[in-house]
Amino acid sequence: MADDKGETGKQMRVDSALVRELAELLSANELSEIEVEDGDRKIRVRRELTAAHPVAMVAAPAPAAAPAQAPAAAPAAAAADALPAGEVVRSPMVGTAYLSAEPGSKPFASPGDTVREGDTLLIVEAMKVMNPIVAPRAGKIVQVMVANAQPVEFDQPLFVIE
Repeated sequence: MADDKGETGKQMRVDSALVRELAELLSANELSEIEVEDGDRKIRVRRELTAAHPVAMVAAPAPAAAPAQAPAAAPAAAAADALPAGEVVRSPMVGTAYLSAEPGSKPFASPGDTVREGDTLLIVEAMKVMNPIVAPRAGKIVQVMVANAQPVEFDQPLFVIE
């Protein structure tokens, strides 16, 4: 028979204010789960997403959603065909793209700029870590395909280098 005291015989004390705050963070940031650890104590707050919630449609695809995704893939393929000639630099991660080192400063790379292999093109912030995205080869920037501070997805086109 299970009890609230666990293996050590001590009753776990739950900080209800912390749980409430974590639940508010879930809603405010449209997350499905959040976990906090403090020493031996671990608190996980999770919410079930419903079809009425927009995140649920993305986070938990249902079998019925598969046919709906097929037509959506066709415009994406057409968009990929519409890219200018040259090498497409794609995002290696999900995050936020920053075109310059700090707000108001000159962008790392703009259309018409010549870059060398290894030059920073932009920064993708993911989980509070700034990740420089570098030019895979030397060439001329033909197109910048993201705006500053824009969220980016994995494999999203960022730049075209000629």
